[in-house]
Amino acid sequence: MCSRHVGEYMVESPVAGQRVKVEVNSHNGLTTIHGVALHPAAKNHITVKLVNGYNASYPIEEVQSIEILGTNSPLPDVKPPSADVDETLPRVRILHTGGTIASKVDYTTGAVVARFEPEELIATLPELTSLANIEAVKLGNMFSDDIRPQHWNSIIQASKKAFDDGCDGVVVTHGTDTLHISSAALSFAWGGKGEAPPGRIAFVGSQRSSDRGSSDASENLLSAVYWAAHGPAPSGDLGDGVVVVMHASNNDGVCAVYPGIGVRKLHSSRRDAFQTVNCEPLAMISVENGECSHELEAGYKEDLSKASTRPMCQRPTTYETGVRIAQFVAGPWLHSEEIEAIVQTGVQAIIIQGTGLGHLPIDDPGKDAPENTKVWRALTRCINREIPVIVTNQCIHGPVDMNVYSKGRKQIEMGILGHGSVAAPDTVVVKVHWALSNMMKVQDAVSANLCGEGNNLLRT
Repeated sequence: MCSRHVGEYMVESPVAGQRVKVEVNSHNGLTTIHGVALHPAAKNHITVKLVNGYNASYPIEEVQSIEILGTNSPLPDVKPPSADVDETLPRVRILHTGGTIASKVDYTTGAVVARFEPEELIATLPELTSLANIEAVKLGNMFSDDIRPQHWNSIIQASKKAFDDGCDGVVVTHGTDTLHISSAALSFAWGGKGEAPPGRIAFVGSQRSSDRGSSDASENLLSAVYWAAHGPAPSGDLGDGVVVVMHASNNDGVCAVYPGIGVRKLHSSRRDAFQTVNCEPLAMISVENGECSHELEAGYKEDLSKASTRPMCQRPTTYETGVRIAQFVAGPWLHSEEIEAIVQTGVQAIIIQGTGLGHLPIDDPGKDAPENTKVWRALTRCINREIPVIVTNQCIHGPVDMNVYSKGRKQIEMGILGHGSVAAPDTVVVKVHWALSNMMKVQDAVSANLCGEGNNLLRT
């Protein structure tokens, strides 16, 4: 250890990755903390990764002493425990794509990195072996913001192979940022043509990495495997063909089962980041001491008892990777020039998140907003060129209803699609992509209820 100048202060400066004991003047008086030194979060600060997984940063002027306790060594490799196959248990295959649920903290940098192998997920949760016979396949190890349609296709094909091999359920570990988009993609792949998957498919992620004290990874994964093994057979038309399983609140103990086409990430960091859009959860799963039980929500239980029997899907559809869909947000910054420019790229559909009930800036009643008239003309030209224009709801909750105001009725007369939609904006985009990939007219797909995304379960 050596003394170094950091800014204008003389302190014993640790190297990132060293285990340290730090005495610091805080608002609670002289405080001692233990952890791993990280790269400073701000100038003239010292940052430490605490044992509970959180980071603490202090101004160097408040640090009284730093003791180097040693160099942090890499975590040892974890091998899956050997377990006899219990023929009475269902078979569940975990398809690993990456994300925070499969991440650890890099204690040299403090960043979260995707590096768990699928076997490690199993090894860290031996309770899984009491729920199902677990298999694991590594499809990738990437954060979800990097996932594209070609990765959806890989998940689709891997889930088909799992069912072809005799598995009863499939769990997809996935980063949370686009988890709801991928779950919608698989929902349409398995159910878009009026069918249902052969078994249960559950997407799962976590908001906190697995080696943090506040991690939600264990309960989420246990619940997802439990649902894939013991949940009801999916109807296919109630949003249950593919589900998302995540924390129901910021507290432990209960996970929610959400429709894969009716959920959205609505918070960047809370453990209950996922919430339903214009519908309710399908079920709640209680987790206590590694044991799970579930209770179907009343509405879903009743609908499930009345649901018509869909044929079992044997060949799920996939997505063309060359499809181009442009997205805009209605408001003061929507201009015709951007619309015309994107048309020149060969875009196959335009989706606009409308304001309120699904409105667009296309009127100029005071003759002082010529930009709006230009937007109207640009969209009209798109429709005349047979480029579908679809309106979704930037409010997230509530329907697109273009019959309420004259503005909306004008949009219908123009040929703009989306009236009556209750699906989340991302679900609509995926739906349009699926239609363009599978020889279905966009206008027919948008107005249809393919796998539960059009169910009128609006919140009041």
